Amino acid sequence: MPDDPEELASELVSVCRTAIGDDIRSITYFTADDYEQLYLRDDLERDADLDRFVENERLGFTSQITYGDSELGDYEFTIRVFEWGYVTRVVAGERGVFVTTDPLNVNGFHEVATAVRSVLEEAGP
Repeated sequence: MPDDPEELASELVSVCRTAIGDDIRSITYFTADDYEQLYLRDDLERDADLDRFVENERLGFTSQITYGDSELGDYEFTIRVFEWGYVTRVVAGERGVFVTTDPLNVNGFHEVATAVRSVLEEAGP
């Protein structure tokens, strides 16, 4: 996986779009210090308060540590359920992505989380 941020963004959008298709709403990449919305579906408003979402999803960095030695196994991803869609967060090392979608079945969440984790882990810390 290249270190180029544009190539990383392109790869993340590609794997998410492949896993979810037209039900994807948005894709946001984040670190502890920064974030970038990589994709927003054309029919959605561009005025969402991403700062609030990102601050909340950064808690995933702590979740990796908190659940690291759990008898449940390794922490994989988080799903948040809303009235009209879902947020799926994946964190690997010092990078994370959250994807918003229309309603999906559970296999769709697992597929996108697995694909995102693979890209983030290949990209390094």
